[in-house]
Amino acid sequence: MKYLPRIVDKEIDDIMEIMGAVLIEGCKWCGKSTTGAHHAKSIIEFQNPDKKQEYDEIKNTKPSLFLEGEKPRMFDEWQMYPVVWDSIRTEVDHTGLKGQFILTGSAKPSEGKTMHTGTGRISRVLMRPMSLYEYGESTGEVSFKDIVEGKDIAGVSKLTLEDIASIIVRGGWPASIGVKGDIKYKFAKEYVKSLVYEEVKNVDGVKRNPEKMLNVLRSLARNISTQVSNSTLEGDVKNSFLDEISRPTLNDYLNTLEKLFVIEDVKATNLNFRSKYSLRTKPKKYFVDPSIATAILEITPNDLIKDLNTFGFMFESLCMRDLKIYTESFGGDITFYRDEKNFEVDAILRTSSGKWGAIEIKLGAGYIDEAAKNLLEFKEKVDTEKCGEPSFLVVLTGAQYSYKRDDGVYVVSIGTLKD
Repeated sequence: MKYLPRIVDKEIDDIMEIMGAVLIEGCKWCGKSTTGAHHAKSIIEFQNPDKKQEYDEIKNTKPSLFLEGEKPRMFDEWQMYPVVWDSIRTEVDHTGLKGQFILTGSAKPSEGKTMHTGTGRISRVLMRPMSLYEYGESTGEVSFKDIVEGKDIAGVSKLTLEDIASIIVRGGWPASIGVKGDIKYKFAKEYVKSLVYEEVKNVDGVKRNPEKMLNVLRSLARNISTQVSNSTLEGDVKNSFLDEISRPTLNDYLNTLEKLFVIEDVKATNLNFRSKYSLRTKPKKYFVDPSIATAILEITPNDLIKDLNTFGFMFESLCMRDLKIYTESFGGDITFYRDEKNFEVDAILRTSSGKWGAIEIKLGAGYIDEAAKNLLEFKEKVDTEKCGEPSFLVVLTGAQYSYKRDDGVYVVSIGTLKD
């Protein structure tokens, strides 16, 4: 089967030029094993049950035997045998060679399972489900590089609102490529089922209540793309499902989902502002892929078309997934702004060179003017003497066309965007 390139490929290649090993992390089913294998010359699959006895014996006698094989050597789901981490670190120290090992992991190991951090020997790459560009659904006519550099842009998306609704429910799972009909929506549902009944237990061997975990996931899904607090989640679970959940249990379940790369926070910005209003600093919570939320809530593409409010929240989640994939490829990061008067900007993007810009996410073309006005107002709130002028202001939309307005604000269709 032909390998479908991923945006992290270049980052992996670059790391292998300067480091002894690279760790590819991310949720299950996002394509880590396939991508790791593409860069490797030999592979150990730690999840292979036929090899468990052999691997256990090596672990307990001479872990360095794991390292014998053609390089780069890949260790799939390395966290199942965390002793390999210290073996790799020691080998890299002794040989000084670059690009020797590749590790993939769909869960963070429990603290204390490894002796050393790996700093200076093992570099990490975070991988997510596929963006629209990787999946082949974005035309890629507009790159963030051009936007950051202030160039003119032009692009026409091929995606209708119905297409976007379908993409949200299907998700960016590589296994769904080429699958026709409604069956493509089952991948996200199967992922959630595996997560609730298998992964949350396998991550550290702690038994957790599947129904309680599912209720926590439902609450997260209903509060997607918002600054939801743990106390709100706790009350939401109780009120909606008549299922008491203690704060320590909730914290454990949320930490487990973070360990499995299922949920992640987007923090509030720390830009300097002239505004007299205080910044709301609670992070926003997102699933690593919007299809997880729709699968949990049993939402269909038709449901999204009929409920544009929910569609808007799910569209924001889709856009944040792609923005993270694109910006992390060039060392950028994403935050958001919201003050106590509820003036909000969906995303603040900063590059590794220090350039920054603001992004508003709107599903339909009818909200573009309002979003552009909001961005220009936001620009006036920033203390540009301390932060510098924004390099770009972007309205990211599900509409068809991408262009630069006369006021300098970019209008970018998600169906034309790439890294």
